[in-house]
Amino acid sequence: MTLLRKITTSAITPALALLPGKMDSREARVLLLAIGLQESRFEHRFQIVQGRPGAKGPARGFWQFELGTAASKGGVWGVFLHPDTNSLLKAVAAARGVPASPSNIWQAIESDDVLAAGVARLLIYTDSLKLPVLGDVAGAWKLYAARCWRPGKPHPETWAGYYAQALEGINA
Repeated sequence: MTLLRKITTSAITPALALLPGKMDSREARVLLLAIGLQESRFEHRFQIVQGRPGAKGPARGFWQFELGTAASKGGVWGVFLHPDTNSLLKAVAAARGVPASPSNIWQAIESDDVLAAGVARLLIYTDSLKLPVLGDVAGAWKLYAARCWRPGKPHPETWAGYYAQALEGINA
């Protein structure tokens, strides 16, 4: 079983099953795979701190979510506070046996890939624009880099390759 098939089977599909059906689409699945590849390559469950082996940075899970704050409305806090995702996040957390607070969810996504995929899909859902059509690499990059994840050190040079792998992954 390929890595992307494993992630889809063990994390993405179960997470999407906990959300309304309209959130499950090929476009959403490609984004989840591409973003996970970009953020962690599905290898790292916490942010690696360069030059400090074993040290954990502030991001957790394959989709590398920071806790954020109520004031910043970023990270898990952003999904928790958003009016379109608050009740959905609480339901996913409850289904995974995690108390529905940003801190508890943030801690749990390091080891709960289903919860992490659910939080990632909900963050994508907060974007006011329609999901990019399959094959729209630039549109997917804008959703990821400019509107949803907004990485501090973006790496656009790797995005197209990861997006292509994700697109192939949903067709496998």
